[in-house]
Amino acid sequence: MQRLIDPKTLARVKDMPLVAKTVADGFLHGQQSSNQRGLGIEFSQYRSYEPGDEPGRIDWKLFARSDRYFIREAERESDITVWLVVDASASMKASSELIQKEGWNKLDYARHLAATLAYIGQKQGDSVGLLGLSTDQLSFLPPGAGERHWHRIMAELFKLKAGNVFPNTNLLNQYTTRLQRPGLVFLLSDFYQQHNEINDFLAQVSHNHNDVTALQLQTVDELKFPYKGPIRFKDLETHEEVFVSSGGIKQDYFNALYEHQQTLKTQLAALRVDLCSINIDQPMDEVLFNYLKARQKVVR
Repeated sequence: MQRLIDPKTLARVKDMPLVAKTVADGFLHGQQSSNQRGLGIEFSQYRSYEPGDEPGRIDWKLFARSDRYFIREAERESDITVWLVVDASASMKASSELIQKEGWNKLDYARHLAATLAYIGQKQGDSVGLLGLSTDQLSFLPPGAGERHWHRIMAELFKLKAGNVFPNTNLLNQYTTRLQRPGLVFLLSDFYQQHNEINDFLAQVSHNHNDVTALQLQTVDELKFPYKGPIRFKDLETHEEVFVSSGGIKQDYFNALYEHQQTLKTQLAALRVDLCSINIDQPMDEVLFNYLKARQKVVR
């Protein structure tokens, strides 16, 4: 399961918070009392230092008196629930020629990214839940806190495999009610769909008291269209195949891609869902660092 965590990425982003805009806007403040302990405002108690704790949280004055390491804990101002929703439909098996050499596809990237976000969430004391979605497999793990729960998330992500298509809302009703509570929701997907299943899902979970972010995963092949000569394309979900001349359709492809992105941006903006497009060929540590840094600027 440790293969889902990239040490370089973790080293760069482990101290960056998953700042929720809803908290900054006051939507969550005071709505729920919390028994979680983290880096809050009000001092609560001391506990013994554990491997993995940040040295900066050690009370050095107490160490000087007792010759033992203690961590200052505080009650969190709000109980934030972080949901990680992973699209496990067949299109997530797609990879570029560059990534394919290393055995990575969009779902691999999504699993690694979700594992890292879950780690950050549990380190800052938040409850983290997981939902993996395809019509072949629905993986659900209720929100929980702490390192042991994070290992459960890792185990679920490790087992998550790409299925057929993104399920419709009728199959998801029992889960969407859980995600409608105030919190932070990340949906990891390529946002390729035959109908509007993903938009319908987002419409149910997005509201004024929720902070929803769409993390769109793309490959460099999709963005650059590097193909030459005759080529056969296959839709991973419908299994439809087309044989075309790459040079003859290149401009049409870029036009269609632009139209798709503009439509997606418009739809998500109407739902008050933030869109972050990610090229999975780029280093994850760089992508995640820049994204979290941008989030911090937005909520200030």
